[in-house]
Amino acid sequence: MLQIFGISFAVENNNNLTLRRIEMRILIVDDNQELASALQMMLEDEGFEVRSAKDGHDGYWAYLDFNPDLILTDIQMPGENGLELMEHIRAHNPMVRTIYMSGDLDSFWSPLEEETKRYPVSLLEKPFSKGELMGLLHS
Repeated sequence: MLQIFGISFAVENNNNLTLRRIEMRILIVDDNQELASALQMMLEDEGFEVRSAKDGHDGYWAYLDFNPDLILTDIQMPGENGLELMEHIRAHNPMVRTIYMSGDLDSFWSPLEEETKRYPVSLLEKPFSKGELMGLLHS
């Protein structure tokens, strides 16, 4: 990665030097590693710098190491869930953008409603389309 006037670029090495602007740094936290990998590849193809973690514990440490602009996290995970993860992360950065994803948002409606009132939060119901995700990322 290269920074020019505070703007991050990815350097692609081939016969010619190619710079690709990095749109945003995104951390994906999901215990479904197949989904996390697919999302990571898709978002990297769109110009985002992406890392992933398999659960809330790993997600917290990845956040500290990576310092993302946005966290895309599943809610239901073994051990620490997405809401608990964000409680720990918000101790460092209360206003980090967050997208919570779940196949059962209704079960978490009360804490999610509180989150949306206090923080920059979006909700994404699984399964979702690339267009739905991209719309939230660019809003």
